Amino acid sequence: MILQQVIIMRNSLKIENIQYSLENLNNSVQKWQTSIDGKYLLRYPTVYIINDKKHENNFEVYVGETADIRNRTRQHLNVDTKLKPFWEDFSTSSNSSMYVIGHEMFNKSLTLDIENRLMQYLLSVDNISRVHNSRTNQQNEYYTSEKLDEIFSDIWGTLNKKNKVLFPIESIIKDSAIFKASPFHKLTQEQINAKEEILNKIKESIILDEEGQLLIVEGEAGSGKTVLMSTLLYELKKYNLNLDKDLDIHLLVNHNEHVTIYNQIATKLGITNKKKNIINKPTSFINSHSPDEKVDVVIVDEAHLLLTQGKQSYRGKNHLQDLLERAKVVVIVFDIKQILTTEQIWDVEKLNDYFECAKNKNNHVTLKNQMRINSDEKTVKWIRNLIDNKKINDIPRDKKGYDIKIFDSPEELESCIREKAQNTDSGISRMLATFDWQYNNKPPENEDFWRVKVGNWSMPWNYQIKVSRKQKNLPWVEQDQTIDEIGSTYTIQGLDLNYAGVIIGPSVKYRNGEIVFDEKSSANKKATRRRTLEDGSKQHFSQMLLKNELNVLLTRGVNGLYIYAVDEQLREALKKASKGDNNG
Repeated sequence: MILQQVIIMRNSLKIENIQYSLENLNNSVQKWQTSIDGKYLLRYPTVYIINDKKHENNFEVYVGETADIRNRTRQHLNVDTKLKPFWEDFSTSSNSSMYVIGHEMFNKSLTLDIENRLMQYLLSVDNISRVHNSRTNQQNEYYTSEKLDEIFSDIWGTLNKKNKVLFPIESIIKDSAIFKASPFHKLTQEQINAKEEILNKIKESIILDEEGQLLIVEGEAGSGKTVLMSTLLYELKKYNLNLDKDLDIHLLVNHNEHVTIYNQIATKLGITNKKKNIINKPTSFINSHSPDEKVDVVIVDEAHLLLTQGKQSYRGKNHLQDLLERAKVVVIVFDIKQILTTEQIWDVEKLNDYFECAKNKNNHVTLKNQMRINSDEKTVKWIRNLIDNKKINDIPRDKKGYDIKIFDSPEELESCIREKAQNTDSGISRMLATFDWQYNNKPPENEDFWRVKVGNWSMPWNYQIKVSRKQKNLPWVEQDQTIDEIGSTYTIQGLDLNYAGVIIGPSVKYRNGEIVFDEKSSANKKATRRRTLEDGSKQHFSQMLLKNELNVLLTRGVNGLYIYAVDEQLREALKKASKGDNNG
């Protein structure tokens, strides 16, 4: 077999790509032994990527790190082939090769972090169908930890130049929904503590054979709840809490798009169950599982969207209660500020009972750090003050560069968002709006689309422009045609944008120095209709739900928030705030 070798040296980075066989390994080692920089591969820790091209633009990969690439590769080729089928496939395939990555700054901790991030990136590549690895290896701070981002970007950029199919540009990776929900994100210390606490609680409940245990993870939008849930799912499915049995684990999400995203992650990581789905929507799970045969663990992302009354295919009265009857342990992430419809309204006393019970058992975890918005604390406080306290203070100058702009017209806002969307550095940017304009699943009679209209300007609501067959399984934010549409809270909840262009419609006004919510100007019937409570009384919750709608929209932007307000007084107050002219 002819040795295929690519050698790249940038400063102290060394990457070699060899065909995957013992013969090529031995030939390569001989060359490395005589080369000046071969020590980075032979005497330093290395990271390696084994890849097998299954067919056109479809790969399986294995990511690993080792202190001895010679012995580790020999082990994979001679021993591991007898243990797992995929190792046999790698060793016999004529299309498999191995990238060996060395660097003068590599130490054990740094290579483990590089390995972990490669897993995160490769998981998000469309052309990769399966990613193999032994376990997550996130490291805490160490001597060269501050160099991680710089070294990794250098590695990925170099790999991209050699194989654009296997290693797409970073901006494409980072914009994917799989990347954002990946279990290989480097967790903050707060997330690590929460994860360990939850896993210990689950293990204790399983060992003691407890039933109906509720663990609550509470945190506001952007606090890292979704990544924590994804990590819990992966570690529970992969390692079964180191117990001597396979655990029956399920993740429940509330949007079809999220089901697709997590199914893709589970498939690529090999943690799916061939006999039954482990990713479901709550109603589907409840309808297909009996209380008589309880599963081990149910994880519920965005549990604030669980139903608290019957609806269409759901014949029960309360999703959470039904889940507790069908699982030994239920882990929920909850943010009361993201409840959007009357069907999700909780009886205050019942909700307090759940929370008090969880707190009394030390089953309550709070995430306080803001993870989504790439800004300093003053900007987060400004957004929260606007939403929670209905006050508009002067917009602070953000030291991290988070960009808040107020526009005089929807045309200007749209133009700016389109410009951001075309810039690869800006990533995915889209238009959003409060649900103040009519929308129906049936096409309108006298127009092409249901539209958001302001004066002579208009734009179609989401899910109306035809999507290409190639992109139909992608989330709304990643589909190309959605730059020509406007998303609602129901579209964007649980996802993020690099720049969010938000049209605040007439349901949000500014009067007498504070924001007020006008339910009569809203088209969102799920928020403005009355809810029948357990005692038979009917109540409006529109003030809370419209505020929550605004909360979801204003917390989507990672790098910037662009706003146009239909209400003239609100628009003027925001413009004054952008100039530093507000006193409130």
